[in-house]
Amino acid sequence: MKPFEFTQGTLPLLLSIPHAGTALTPEVEQGLSEQAQGLPDTDWHIPQLYDFAREMGASVLVGNYSRFVIDLNRPPNNEALYATATTGLYPETLFDGTPTFKPGMTPTDDQRQGYLATIWTPYHEKIQQELARMKQQFGYALLFDAHSIASVIPRLFDGKLPDLNLGTNGGLSCDPSISEKLTDLCAAQSDFSWVMNGRFKGGYITRAYGKPQEDQHTVQLELAQINYMDETPPFSWRGDKAARLQPILKKIITTLLLR
Repeated sequence: MKPFEFTQGTLPLLLSIPHAGTALTPEVEQGLSEQAQGLPDTDWHIPQLYDFAREMGASVLVGNYSRFVIDLNRPPNNEALYATATTGLYPETLFDGTPTFKPGMTPTDDQRQGYLATIWTPYHEKIQQELARMKQQFGYALLFDAHSIASVIPRLFDGKLPDLNLGTNGGLSCDPSISEKLTDLCAAQSDFSWVMNGRFKGGYITRAYGKPQEDQHTVQLELAQINYMDETPPFSWRGDKAARLQPILKKIITTLLLR
């Protein structure tokens, strides 16, 4: 299994989708706990939801492996990104706190170093290569990191998550004008609740590649999954809901392109 799928576009925009993958290595597949075997923390259907961005001309990078193998949106040294509850580079628990692996069935350190070298590193090298290509061609580069999560996870956040959770690393990952335009866009509509730099300010990808001083701008969007799918197994796609959500997503992408 290749570590990712990549399609090069015609715009100065890279759409990164690190958590939609479901591929497993043999040792991870054998070791998963009963609760983890359905891959509940996957960003289900995100490539399908953002098909319109590919059609618009964005470059699209999609990780193939499950985050239970290695999390592409965590730093390679496994440094914690949030002071609150979270999961690491090699998730030992699910979002609800239950163990990811059966007792004694966690992959070895050597196996995980292999995942770092053959899955995590190629994904990030492709991000770097594509951003560099865009900057050479256009003079600037935009990175949109697309995520989703169940709308209610008491261990991670109180109550129900807003529908649209935009993150710019507290304003550090993109030019202030981008944040202002996205804020104005969200404030002008009433169909979806939203927040800027709330519980999800942006993971490693947003923080590592958002360099507005170099005209390289990054925004993360964490979607509440209830708006386009069923949040319970088998996590089915809901075309009726997705059709209502996609217009605002397209407006967000279009606004980002205005920079």
